[in-house]
Amino acid sequence: MKTPEAGAEVRRVAERIAAAASTGGGDFRTDSALGSRRWRAAVIGNYRKQNDAEGTRRALLRGLDGAD
Repeated sequence: MKTPEAGAEVRRVAERIAAAASTGGGDFRTDSALGSRRWRAAVIGNYRKQNDAEGTRRALLRGLDGAD
């Protein structure tokens, strides 16, 4: 499961979800990461942006993990 192809598919699925969600309006973004034990991807809509790209990315991934 931790092949580059599997990761690319996880990312593609998240992008398809974001594209489908945005047809109703709103700003939807995706992010994905390969952790030591899993792939993860997030689709977040109309979220509060942080002061920088890395802060925004951390917020996206925290939301995916259920930390927010």
